[in-house]
Formats: sequence, C-alpha cells, structure tokens
Amino acid sequence: MTIRTNAQQVPGVSNNHALKGISLLKSQRLAVLPIDSYDLASELSVVDRHEYGGEYDALTFGSWSCHVLANGSGAESDIAFRPHDARLTLTELGTQLPNIMSLVTEHFSLDRLQWVRIFSLRDGLMAPHVDFLEWAKAGTRLQIPLRTSEESLHSEDDIVYHLRRGEVWKIHTTAPHSASSSSRTARLSLCLDFSDAEEPVAVRGDIPATAPIRVIERPEATQAELEELIASGQEMTPDTMRSGFRRFAALHFERRAHAVETFDWYEEAARRTGDAGVVAKAEAFRRYCVEKRADGEVFDW
Repeated sequence: MTIRTNAQQVPGVSNNHALKGISLLKSQRLAVLPIDSYDLASELSVVDRHEYGGEYDALTFGSWSCHVLANGSGAESDIAFRPHDARLTLTELGTQLPNIMSLVTEHFSLDRLQWVRIFSLRDGLMAPHVDFLEWAKAGTRLQIPLRTSEESLHSEDDIVYHLRRGEVWKIHTTAPHSASSSSRTARLSLCLDFSDAEEPVAVRGDIPATAPIRVIERPEATQAELEELIASGQEMTPDTMRSGFRRFAALHFERRAHAVETFDWYEEAARRTGDAGVVAKAEAFRRYCVEKRADGEVFDW
C-alpha cells in the first residue's frame, strides 16, 4: 500500500487523483487538539487493563473493545449506544481518567454530549457497517485517536484513510465504514456522541492542522485474487462462518473496493457451499450491518 496526501506529490502518482479521493471522503477532519498538553500515558494503561463486556462481538474480529467513561446511566456496563435525554454522568472508569475527561470538557460543550467512550483495536477489524440504522434520527459522532500507529486505518465507502493522534474527525456514520489495525499495540480512540446530526459541534482551543489528510492508495483486486478469496469460503459451515468473514473484510483494506463488496464476496462464497442455511445467514449479516437493524437487535452467528 502507498500513502497519498492532499499536499504532497507521490512519485509516479498523479496528485489530481489523490485530491479526487479526498474530495469523495464524507467524513471530515474538524480540528487538531493539543493532545501533548495532557498527561495521558498512565490513563491509557488503565484502559488497556479495563474489561469489556462483549456487546459488539458480532461485528468485531480480533481484539476490539469498548470502554465507557460517561453516559446517561453512570454504569460502565451500559455500553450499547442509544440516544437518551438523561444528564451525562461519569462512570467509575471515567472517574479514574481525569486527564482524558479534561481533554473532553476543555474542548467541547457538554450540552448535546450523550456518550464518552474509548474504542480499543488491536490486531483486528470491524465488519463494514452503518450506524444509527435503529433510530429515526442520526447523531454526530466524533473520533479522536489518543494512541495510534500507521497500521491503524478507517474506511468509508471505497476509501481507506488514517486518523492521526489528536485529530478530531466527524465520522460519516451513515455511509458504510469500517476500521482495521494490524498493530500489536492497541489503538485507543476517544469516541464522542452528540445528539443532532445537523447541528455543528464547536471545538475550542484547537491548534493549526499542519499535516495533510492521509488517504491510503490500494491497488485494484485482480480476478484471480477475488476467485481465490471466494473459493476459500466455499467450505464454510455454520460453525466457521464468523471466523471466515474476517478474511473477506480484510481485503477491503488491502485492495481498492467498496466496503459493501465485502458482503458480495461473502455471499457468493456462501452460495458455493450449497447450504441454504449458510446462504441465509450471510444475507442476514449484510442486512444487519448495512441495511436494516432493529433497536436492541443482536446478530446471532
């Protein structure tokens, strides 16, 4: 893979093409925070040791976890996102992370803030998905990497990009998107959920963004590569479907393809098994991830 930016010419690559990729990115970098002004190292170690309840296991592969610092109930076991009208309340974990919470309160208004969480991702990925399918109105989701590396990537539609430490990104959650990291050190990203997708979120005390947005160029998948991938899944069984999906999702980060094509490849592999139950499960996973999902619905592999 090659890293392209919107400010630097990459040898052998048209800069116009790099700009075209960025123009299609719906997610937005809103600001950069002075993250080095905060002593976060010891608090990130607390997050590393914190236990996770597994509410999002159907969508995650490898080591992914969610840690709640503040929500409407004050219970750190209350992990699954939902809109609420309650007052934002610190969890027990949140009280142990005063510097991270200071980063939040000093740079953002709490008026519309409903959830403060940290997502941890190590040697794993999320299935491509669309957020807020369960509710009539979408909210605004910001992500701010607190610890990251070049191996940690986000995707949106057919674009793969990297969020640098301290960058504030408004994630376009109603487009199919995903995240992946091959690093053995967990990427920790602060996730802030605000009510109302239309109202802008103001950021106080930010610093100039000097680094260009980083978009990752991937080569097109060859027919041989796609055939090999699909053929690898034709022996899938109900017991191996979940683990088998990871390879299909990973190709989206390695080759230029739309996130939803992951499900096209997966369903074709399922059809080749000749097992109607396997096919139905593959189709149901697509619906759950990117098409339709009920409030409180949990996908059962």
